[in-house]
Amino acid sequence: MDLEGYAKKLLEFKGEEEVKRKLIERICEIKGWDEKKAEKWAKAVIIEVKNAYSRTLPILEYYKTGVTMGAFGVGSRGKGDFYVHSKIGELSRVSAVLSPRDLDDAGVVENRGAFIVVAVDGIHSRLSEFPFIAGFHVTRAAMRDVLVKGAEPIAIFSDIHVADDGDVSKIFDHIAGIATVCEATRVPLVSGSTLRIGGDMVIGERMTGCVGCVGVAEHITPRKNAKEGDVILLTEGAGGGTIATTAIYYGMHEVVEETINLDFIRAVRAIFSAKLLQKIHSMSDVTNGGIRGDAEEISKVSKKALVFEYEKLRKCVNPRVLKMLEELQIDFMGISIDSLMIICPEKTAEDVKKAVKSVDVKIREVGWVESGEGAFLIEGGEKKQIKPKFRESAYTPLKKVVGEETPANFEEMREKVDLALQKAIEKKNIVLRKLLL
Repeated sequence: MDLEGYAKKLLEFKGEEEVKRKLIERICEIKGWDEKKAEKWAKAVIIEVKNAYSRTLPILEYYKTGVTMGAFGVGSRGKGDFYVHSKIGELSRVSAVLSPRDLDDAGVVENRGAFIVVAVDGIHSRLSEFPFIAGFHVTRAAMRDVLVKGAEPIAIFSDIHVADDGDVSKIFDHIAGIATVCEATRVPLVSGSTLRIGGDMVIGERMTGCVGCVGVAEHITPRKNAKEGDVILLTEGAGGGTIATTAIYYGMHEVVEETINLDFIRAVRAIFSAKLLQKIHSMSDVTNGGIRGDAEEISKVSKKALVFEYEKLRKCVNPRVLKMLEELQIDFMGISIDSLMIICPEKTAEDVKKAVKSVDVKIREVGWVESGEGAFLIEGGEKKQIKPKFRESAYTPLKKVVGEETPANFEEMREKVDLALQKAIEKKNIVLRKLLL
């Protein structure tokens, strides 16, 4: 529980004594303390909040849109999330080989003739109470993002935050998950940080954080390099953090076992070993809102159309995982299945499939690239356009309640988000002028 946010909100419409009383109740509930000790904390919280928000400098303020993260779908791998990501690149004018503007899996800079590839992935928000699984999957995700750009991972770093009441053992269990991937792939965990979420202001047991990966490449395979006439290959995916979360919160825990593998990493390394990288135009992992989301972004940056065959796509989902998704009526095309997507010339496809199959990873040709823009699906002989929904496929009971539909006021919210971006750019420029005098 965020005591600071709770107190700040209550002080807007309640008296200080009432706020103190409610804080004492919440602190006693969560901490199990007596009222006398909880009162000391409540008073200190109120003092800090009043001091922090009663008077401020312009640099400490930020423009308020009135649009919340949840309402706009940020972090939900859908329409609103993709829109915010597309705008982040406008905040920095320092050039890079690949930056947020490219809507790619990782960023790339060139240094002394080599490409340095960097990616960072956040722990799945619903895996807070499952630290090992969270660590395993976030590490694998960061490595995937580097590998699909044609880079060999050389280092992993970690940042873990546990709230004030979280058990210290969470740190070790989480790092054990990270270290498992590192040792299996022989990529060292080299640095990181360990902090509490919000210090003393956030109570409870919640855990969050991220894992980053750095790699080096001689040749890169960005999304924008997809060419007309290419074919699209897809490996079998069993999912990662998202599929594990689905299995856990629907009480189908045995399916989590299917996600514990290194198939993706072995497949890409097999391609490297077969010296096929320079014959491949683009690689990506099917994560951001599933095929619906990734295909839309690839089309946008490559200025090409992607066409998929439904039944072939369906066969690229691990059978046990697919069975679970279909039983729960979760659209597999709108969820992260963690397949490796390879876009390459037709003459290269057989060699790629041979290399991937040599390490016992299943792979299929599932579509092609043609002129135009957008992503399309061929099902029952009919070709229809596919687009990401407002949110990824609802994959937990609560997400099904929240829904996937675009809010009626989405365009109005988008205008406010655009204004917030401009305000942030203005602040950045004011500080830059001061620094560069």
